[in-house]
Amino acid sequence: MSSTEPDWTLWRSFLAVIRSGSLSAAARALGLTQPTLGRHIAELEAKLGIALFTRSPDGLTPTATAVDLTPQAEAMAATAASLLRLASGEAEEARGVIRLTASEIVGAEVLPPMLGAFRDAHPGVSVELVLSNVTEDLLRRQVDIAVRMVRPTQAALVARRVGSTRVGLYAHRRYLEVHGIPLTMADLRDHATIGYDTETPAIRALLATGIPFTRDVFAFRTDSDLAALAMLRAGIGIGACQVGIARRDPDLVRVVPDGLALDLEVWVAMHEDLRPIRRMRLMFDHLAEHLSAYVATSRD
Repeated sequence: MSSTEPDWTLWRSFLAVIRSGSLSAAARALGLTQPTLGRHIAELEAKLGIALFTRSPDGLTPTATAVDLTPQAEAMAATAASLLRLASGEAEEARGVIRLTASEIVGAEVLPPMLGAFRDAHPGVSVELVLSNVTEDLLRRQVDIAVRMVRPTQAALVARRVGSTRVGLYAHRRYLEVHGIPLTMADLRDHATIGYDTETPAIRALLATGIPFTRDVFAFRTDSDLAALAMLRAGIGIGACQVGIARRDPDLVRVVPDGLALDLEVWVAMHEDLRPIRRMRLMFDHLAEHLSAYVATSRD
């Protein structure tokens, strides 16, 4: 192994190849030439004293060592991105970049008007919005602020519970006019229902509460909450929806309200080290205030 530590440029090239599977695709992603990227990989292998990739007809295949190194390299990338965001604005100025994450539904259906209002008040702040139902790691600085539907458990976080939003069963008025209105949970067996495709830990936790919604009962299955909502709005079946979102659409009708009424907590969280940065505090407080108003409309 070389006595000189590999610099971040080499690791960035390594990650690009891991993610894309070829030198040419990685070079395009980074805006480099393929020979330059090839030299980066060769230099990194020389400094580490190990082989990171083997060539195959399908492209470059990472070695077992490369696979083991990838999570740490991803963490380095997240830290580097966080440093750039933090350096993009002075600590006491309302300018710079904020990387925000939320679930698909909250990010697409709830946050846009809130972020628009924030932009009007603070035009010097740019927002990077990550929609994911996977919990991003605030401690690794993959994101700056998170809106979560479960209580954050990591230490070193500033977290505020803004309330809870209710989830009920809904159908489009057009669907009910054709198929009738179910009056009990048992009646749902005679209807087209919309639900999950993959049984995740969150789904298993819900099933443990006694909710009778196993995968096989759904006529339409998807792991995308946005796709499920689109199906609901298209009038092709009965599915779950946050009360606050459904109330915006007069064509969505609540069915069997006594049969399903789930409450999801809503939290805003960020790393405690970000509190001294004004734009982070402004966004954190803005989201907490506006999400509190939203959940107030999300009750029966």
